[in-house]
Amino acid sequence: MAKSESYHTLTGPQKAALLIMGLPEEQATKIFGLLDDEEIREISVVMASLGSISSQQVEQLYLDFVNEITNPGKIVGNYENAERFLAKALPKDRVAGIMEEIRGPAGKTMWDKLGNVNEQVLANYLKNEYPQTVAVILAKIKSDHAARVISLLPRETAMDVIMRLLHTDSVQKEVLDELEQTLRSEFMNNLARQTRRDPHELIAEMFNHMDRATESEFMGELEQRVPESAEKVKSLMFTFDDMIRLDSHGIQVLLSHVDKEMLAMALKGASDTIKELFFKNMSERAGKMMKEDMEALGPVRMKKVDDAQSEIIQIVKQLQDAKEIEIAEGSANDEIVY
Repeated sequence: MAKSESYHTLTGPQKAALLIMGLPEEQATKIFGLLDDEEIREISVVMASLGSISSQQVEQLYLDFVNEITNPGKIVGNYENAERFLAKALPKDRVAGIMEEIRGPAGKTMWDKLGNVNEQVLANYLKNEYPQTVAVILAKIKSDHAARVISLLPRETAMDVIMRLLHTDSVQKEVLDELEQTLRSEFMNNLARQTRRDPHELIAEMFNHMDRATESEFMGELEQRVPESAEKVKSLMFTFDDMIRLDSHGIQVLLSHVDKEMLAMALKGASDTIKELFFKNMSERAGKMMKEDMEALGPVRMKKVDDAQSEIIQIVKQLQDAKEIEIAEGSANDEIVY
């Protein structure tokens, strides 16, 4: 870095490097012992390229540092700090178990972990890597998982990887160790952050399991306190009225998985539009029998209707996850025209 009197031109890594370089060797060594390999590598590169730094800049750096640690206005939370904190209070095996759970997919080794990563997610990551790197990774995970991943890669990339797999010799331990470290620091950490569950989605799922009165009460409170979040939760919820977003095939698949008594109870409190949607996808005889079953129920408590509708909603979601049905984007107002 060119010599400059402007302290504000220093980057974070440059400040860290300067701070460590100004400490006695014994203390600097202790600090390096608390850093991970990637942090040490980054600071070492900066140290080698700092150039000339003015005494005014160094003095300002130390003044700012003292001010920061005596007036901690913010606390930085990350995986490394969490692990260090836990290590002071818990045994090593418990710390390792907790951090493994936080960081992402389970597994004793990095290759075990990759074997538990969704194939589409893994393929999306690997498609931007060198084919030789992809070949090494796929050679280390289970063949069935590797097969699913490679089938999702672009055709040209996949063939290049296959050719490299055919001619891959034993990989040096140093190369594997470096690759494993890269996967841990880049891919797995990013995966853990990306797959952190959206709280709005969690609340929407909880509301879907509540009876109508309780859900309406909570939603009303949510609308008053945080209207933006309430709207997002509503958009993520799937109610019985949203059945209108299923096409004829979806309704027919659902009918084959739902108990007739449960459906009769659910339709008892449904809108005319939803009733007609189901009757339209039944045979004339089945529709007539369903109407008779509904009439035979007589007056029923709304709680029983809500419970039946909630159970059917869960079946819809299971069928969607299994890709047996599709739920159209939109809301209950977006009716399908037959």
